[in-house]
Formats: sequence, C-alpha cells, structure tokens
Amino acid sequence: MGDSPFWARAEKQIARGAAGWWATMSPKGNQPEADKNESAGAADSSANASRESMNTIATLVQRTSSAAPLALAPLNSTSLRDQAYVLLKNAIADTDIYDPNQELRLDERQLTTALGVSRTPIREALSLLEQEGFIRTIPRRGIYIIRKSKREMIEMIQMWAALESMAARLATLHATDVEIATLRHLFDEFQNSPPSEHLDEYSDANIAFHTAVIALGGSQTIVDATRNLLIHVRAIRRATITQSDRAARSIIDHLKIIEALERRDTELAERLTRQHTLDLAAHVDRYCDFLD
Repeated sequence: MGDSPFWARAEKQIARGAAGWWATMSPKGNQPEADKNESAGAADSSANASRESMNTIATLVQRTSSAAPLALAPLNSTSLRDQAYVLLKNAIADTDIYDPNQELRLDERQLTTALGVSRTPIREALSLLEQEGFIRTIPRRGIYIIRKSKREMIEMIQMWAALESMAARLATLHATDVEIATLRHLFDEFQNSPPSEHLDEYSDANIAFHTAVIALGGSQTIVDATRNLLIHVRAIRRATITQSDRAARSIIDHLKIIEALERRDTELAERLTRQHTLDLAAHVDRYCDFLD
C-alpha cells in the first residue's frame, strides 16, 4: 500500500468486500452437491474476509480521524522552585559567610518578597539547600546559613586540593594552548601594582583561576564534585586573602602553575596545584580559630 492516503486504501478494502458479498448473493442454479459445498465454503470465506475488511477500514478511519494531542503537562510550581533554588544558592555563594559580622539568618517572608513568589517554592528550594548542607533549620529560631567548623573546612580544602591537582594534570594532557593562555589574562591588571592594592579584585581573580583550572581538566565528574565545595572554599579564600601577605604569595604560586601547564609538565603542574591548596589548609589550621 506504500504511502497512499487512507481513503484510497479504504476504497480498495470496500471493493474487495463488495466482491465477496456479491459472490454470496449470486444465483447457484442446479449445481452439483460438491459444487454447492465448495461455493458455500467460498461464500463463508468471502463473508469473513468482508467483515475483516470492514473492521480494518473502521479501525483505519478511527486512528486517522482522532489526532493524538501533544504530550503537554500544565505549568506548575516546580520551575519556580528551581529558579528560587538557583538564586538562593548563588546568593549564599556571594555572601561572606565567614565574616563574623555577617547575618546568617534567612527570613522567609523577605525571601518571598525579594523573589516575588509565594512561600511554597521558597520552602521547597530551602528544603533542597538544607539537604545539600548549605542551610539549617533550628526549631523556634529560624533558618540559618551553615558555617563549617575549622576541622570541616580543612577537610574540604584537602578534598579540593586532590580534585584540582588531578584537573591540572588532565589539563596538561587535554587543554589547548589558547585555553591555558586565558589563565594569564586573569592577572593582567596586577602586573603594574601588587594584589594588596586591589584585594577585592584579586580575590575574584583568585577564585576564577581555581575554577578555571578545574574546568580545563575536562572532567565533568570533577566539576560536579567541586560544585558544592566551592561555596565554602571560595568563602574561606576570601576571608583569608588579607592575612599574612597571602595575596602576594598566591599570585606567585599561580604563575608557577600556569608555567607548568604551558610546558605540559604533567607531574609539576599536579604537584604545584596540590601544594598551593594544601598551604591554604595549613593556614586555616594555624590562623583561623574564629571558625571554632
């Protein structure tokens, strides 16, 4: 039947059915008994074929005439929840949560007003953030952004060191020269003046450098594993960048790491990246008693 339209196929089916029906109604005359039996059998077969043909036509017409609707579901609050989740998580990431003067309590009514949505998607988003360990609900007190203890922070930094150093190793093997070159441009504005004179800008460049190294490794698994670590590691880098001349030492370490990546020195790039972040862990252990 190929691609002929359904009505052409239906006409053929009707023609075959009519032929079978006409055969059953034709005069038999004085046929011999055997011929009669044979004719009767043929008539029954023809009638059955006719019924089957008509059933096929009915099914064909039914399938063609009732077009299936698009598989659409009504809009619901899920998308609002997801949007609220992303906005709240980004806001937490941009908050200096390790500043002793930073307010960590979240007011649900203020959040609904700020985001322009009802309480339901806000509560659902907060529930997700609590499951991921970013906030904590304290009965009769409210919802608070979580600060990590010193021990927890050191362990997170050590985990970051392992993941970022592996990303640096992979970057020497897979990243292009152009991609590696972009790392140098992150520090262009600090060539003529020390980072200590632009601490806010350098802090942003510092964090951009570490996330860029992770990305250059080309491993989505490493990117995913560091995503939730980033909020706290970024916050502690911000909080400590002004201490013990860390900014000046940090940029020197960064340039050494970039040189190792440019030379495709896999072992050196991995070692320098790991040690750079472990030095942060050692600094936190020695100087960040405010975390306890």
